[in-house]
Amino acid sequence: MVQLTLFLLYNRFTQCDINRKISYALDELKLTYETKYLDFNKEEHKDLEYTKINPNGRIPTLIDHNNNDFVLWESNAILLYLIDRYDTEKRLTSTNAEEKYQIMQWLFFQASGQCPYFGEFYWFFARHPENFPSAIERYRAETLRVFGVLESVLSKKEWLVGNKMTIADLSFIPCNYLMLCSLLKDDKDFDFERDFPAMAAWHAKLEAIPSVKNVFASISLKH
Repeated sequence: MVQLTLFLLYNRFTQCDINRKISYALDELKLTYETKYLDFNKEEHKDLEYTKINPNGRIPTLIDHNNNDFVLWESNAILLYLIDRYDTEKRLTSTNAEEKYQIMQWLFFQASGQCPYFGEFYWFFARHPENFPSAIERYRAETLRVFGVLESVLSKKEWLVGNKMTIADLSFIPCNYLMLCSLLKDDKDFDFERDFPAMAAWHAKLEAIPSVKNVFASISLKH
């Protein structure tokens, strides 16, 4: 049977999903894929069918039909796989060895620094049944600290690594979007363009990239 798409991507159906970066990269590399959205309200991500391919029971998971249905989970591992195997023109990576390690540096920081703190901020602010002001303040402060790290670098250069957009830049979009469109949106003490002007310009530039706009548009059409 001939596969019409190269990949099957398991994800969650929401504009603020933090794993939308895989779709950005697939679109940017012009790789065909089908997205299967899991219903978290029905806990489909914990079903036996899904945990057979992803024992962690999280998203995303990518199946590469072009490579014997190779299965990979963890979003930044997927990004590294895509550029190693399919980015022959080095659109989203670098030919420079040192810059490749810098890309990995930012991916590790995104996974260990940005995502957990932003996630905890979201949980205690919007989802936890009890109010813990100290936890909210702690994770808000950590969120702004991460913004500060990005600002300190982007105030001196246009992109995180080298002189072009890479998967390092793409990896930060979803979590930043989550903060800006929800938790910090009505925060009277927060002004993105005033407090983090270089990061704000970088984020706006990333949101204007056709592949990113296309992913947002496709999600909006399904709502």
